[in-house]
Amino acid sequence: MDQSRFELDRTKNCIIESEVPECAKSKPCCLGIDEAGRGPVLGPLVYGICYCPVENNELLKEMGLADSKTLSEEQRESMFEKISEARDTVGWIVEIISPTVICNKMLQRTKYNLNFLSHDSAIGLVQRALDKGVNLKEVYVDTVGPPETYQAKLQRIFPNLDITVAKKADATYPIVSGASICAKIARDKAVKCWEFAEGIDTESLNYGSGYPGDPKTKAFLQTSMDKVFGFPQFVRFSWSTASVILEKEAMAVRWDDDDEDDKDKTGSASISSFFSKKNDNPKLHKHRFFSERSLSQVTTL
Repeated sequence: MDQSRFELDRTKNCIIESEVPECAKSKPCCLGIDEAGRGPVLGPLVYGICYCPVENNELLKEMGLADSKTLSEEQRESMFEKISEARDTVGWIVEIISPTVICNKMLQRTKYNLNFLSHDSAIGLVQRALDKGVNLKEVYVDTVGPPETYQAKLQRIFPNLDITVAKKADATYPIVSGASICAKIARDKAVKCWEFAEGIDTESLNYGSGYPGDPKTKAFLQTSMDKVFGFPQFVRFSWSTASVILEKEAMAVRWDDDDEDDKDKTGSASISSFFSKKNDNPKLHKHRFFSERSLSQVTTL
């Protein structure tokens, strides 16, 4: 799996995909969706889809595809090789979601949590498959959040598809197992080949599994943190594990509130005040929360 585009700029998301099999453009197809790396505090989150004609479902069973979490690294590599060899029948797409993007999304002013990010990635991948001409009929998804709510959301967006959202779908449907393997292969490679722009020596580096409870991961977080600049891009600093360390170990930062008063420390009027309308009262301005959502006050019913 060629990740050279992601390696050029690890602060941005990257999509990697196979060629679309010709049979997938004409025959009714099923598609599976799964992710890898949702829980770790280190590295990217990867969403993957795998698809093939419905009539070839038996081929996936014959491959012995299984949930990637139950397989060793060698077994996953072997399974992905089988998927790649079946390129005339099976296609796949993965999206590598950068730790930087995860953090920026989760810490933006408008609420946008990991579930929203996951849903948007999955929806985008399904749409990408449709745009590339895949004749989709059935979609199987390993759930994020309540299955019923997620399924209803997907069904509203893709009313012409037969969608099934279920817990443990990666262990139930071979096509979801295929997506799970593709996603896990992509994440493992991204983590293994990560080059630190911050100049951290990786030769003797051992950051463990990347999960917050792993002692090696905890040790890496402690030693890699800069007291002024915080963590390297490899770390999801929006995770509570990382933020607690920053609060305890990093230098304290105080932000002056520019809106607190319209004068600078010398008592002179601020530059921005000269651009305000005459008799303009900032307290009467609509808050950004309302303007972003095009909400206005209702005075009469």
